[in-house]
Amino acid sequence: MSVIETLKSNAENYGVAVSDELAKKLDIYARLLKEWNDKINLTAITDDEGIAVKHFLDCLLVSKASDFRKGDRVIDVGTGAGFPGLVIAAAYPDVKVTLLDSTGKKLKAVADIAEKMGVTNATVVHMRAEEAGKKPEFREKYDFATARAVAELRVLLEYTLPFVKVGGTFLSLKGASAVDEIDGAKVSLKTLGGKIDGVNEFVLPGGDKRAIINVKKISHIPSKFPRVSAQIAKKPL
Repeated sequence: MSVIETLKSNAENYGVAVSDELAKKLDIYARLLKEWNDKINLTAITDDEGIAVKHFLDCLLVSKASDFRKGDRVIDVGTGAGFPGLVIAAAYPDVKVTLLDSTGKKLKAVADIAEKMGVTNATVVHMRAEEAGKKPEFREKYDFATARAVAELRVLLEYTLPFVKVGGTFLSLKGASAVDEIDGAKVSLKTLGGKIDGVNEFVLPGGDKRAIINVKKISHIPSKFPRVSAQIAKKPL
């Protein structure tokens, strides 16, 4: 089956809707992802089933954990090849999405893909997260932050929560270790004004475990955060 056929057949089982318009956009995404991946390293997953399930379906599952509304601002921190930010932008054209990454080559690819998909509600920003999180134009300006990253939750919180408004949410897309990571993030949550607001767990077709951790922003972050990346790595909260 094609990427879109595989996506649609599996998405139904999760109650995730894939409209014809979204399917067209994601079909272009899949094709261009492969083309760009021949030039630069965007993803290790390049087969049709893997793109459909481990990228597109995995990202669309945020719809089961969040309620995006017209005019909401979302920032995808460390967007890489555009996951989940560009998929969210394609699925929710009334939401404004910022795709943040420190690697210019990847952002060039993502910007090209977004343009050819016809996605006009996504903007790429080439900057390190810990630098952007200090800038007034980004700090506490977003209704949602997202990250699909391998870093521990306690580390991700320092990179992501500075972007989120009080009352907003950080959606952390994680693997099987999600619940264990919550236990290790208690100090980080308290220090950065976050509170766990639910965990949605899924098993993807093929057996891979996924979880989306909802972190509610309940208070402002002290101005000294985020620290520089060396400090975050050396002495995580």
